[in-house]
Amino acid sequence: MSQSLVDGEAEAALGLARPVGDGSPPDPTPHAGVRRVFRFLLRRPGLVLSAVVIVLVVLAAFWPDLFTAQDPLKGVPSENFRGPSGSHWFGTDELGRDVFSRVVHGAQLSLKATLIAVLVAFVVGGLLGVVAGFVGRWVDDVLMRFVDVLLSIPALFLSLALVTALGYGTVKVAVAVGIASVASFARVARAEVLRVRQAVFVEASRSCGARWYSVLGRHVLPNAAGPVIVLATLDFGSSILAVSALSFLGYGAPPPAPEWGTLISDGRNYLANAWWLTALPGLAIAATVLATNRVARALDGEWARQR
Repeated sequence: MSQSLVDGEAEAALGLARPVGDGSPPDPTPHAGVRRVFRFLLRRPGLVLSAVVIVLVVLAAFWPDLFTAQDPLKGVPSENFRGPSGSHWFGTDELGRDVFSRVVHGAQLSLKATLIAVLVAFVVGGLLGVVAGFVGRWVDDVLMRFVDVLLSIPALFLSLALVTALGYGTVKVAVAVGIASVASFARVARAEVLRVRQAVFVEASRSCGARWYSVLGRHVLPNAAGPVIVLATLDFGSSILAVSALSFLGYGAPPPAPEWGTLISDGRNYLANAWWLTALPGLAIAATVLATNRVARALDGEWARQR
């Protein structure tokens, strides 16, 4: 009997191989799903605003020319320290450079570093958690003790130590932040794999002769991935803060690269006469982090309760 037939018999016999939803029959109305999403968003204007902020940040990161045509590196000395106005929305800095254009172009550097950090944490931490939860025994003990060591070190201190060893630069900062977040992803992934591994449909698939890689790929991973993806959304906001903090300390891209943390660091020397150099880039970071956390909170339970 082939392996596909064995898996098919297990699924057909128990009807539990891929549990989806709450078992209620689907709505016969063709556009019921669209109306449900519309009602969900209509009752949550803060979520809609957060989604708009995230879309704008993504557009600024990939297509900055949509928002500004000014060169973020070219300054006009005669226009230095100009306050926010119609011609310079975020004012100008000490060299006469437009701060708004620097914030927009800096989104590309900061978002790229954040995406790399989240990807490193998701892949490495998820892999450690899946292996520990699925294999178990001494492998689980060894991997989890390593994770406990990472958890015992504050994330920012660990990032500082790693970036000092790796060197300066946007990518190296991103890798350091990602490695510092591995432990939380490993914990969540392991817990979800342990939960799904003990489910009835997994035991039934094994009892019917399914191979371990088939059980892992068809049953365990699809049903355990949800909370890890939500954690990645939550970690996106904290990674923005961590990357900006390291850039603020001077570990990011060298000047005149307009990273968000670097902009705040450069503007702190002029707080007395040019508050906008620090306040407005800081507001951009705060808005992005708050919007990301709001969307993650919607994914983590609100939509499921609405359904």
